Amino acid sequence: MLVVNREIQIPLSEIEFSFVRSSGPGGQNVNKVNSKAVLRFNLRESPSLSEVIRRRLEQNLENQLTRNGELLIASDRFRDQKMNRDDCLEKLVKILTSAAFIPKARKKTRPSFSSKLRATAAKKHQSDKKKQRKLSD
Repeated sequence: MLVVNREIQIPLSEIEFSFVRSSGPGGQNVNKVNSKAVLRFNLRESPSLSEVIRRRLEQNLENQLTRNGELLIASDRFRDQKMNRDDCLEKLVKILTSAAFIPKARKKTRPSFSSKLRATAAKKHQSDKKKQRKLSD
């Protein structure tokens, strides 16, 4: 079970891994071992995601999804297959966490009366300074 937060918990049965040859470091070993991990997670058909989060993910990740609505995440940072698999899971958790975060709506505010007075006074002071320079020339 992949636990993102209280609302999002994804069973590992919904996540599919495949392993391919990596282009990363490893010397001669690169040509023999399938260490690059590719994670597939179907956003559209996952019962673990709420409709709100699913919509937000589809909007944010529209360029990274396949036609079927699958999210592909790849990692070849490490030489080890298990570490790349864990790295893919961490990337998925980050993506899901950012989609679950709902930013607070901004309240429209106006400058206060006293802040307007201070700004006007500062402008007047600056203007007077420049006038003094012109007079002294």
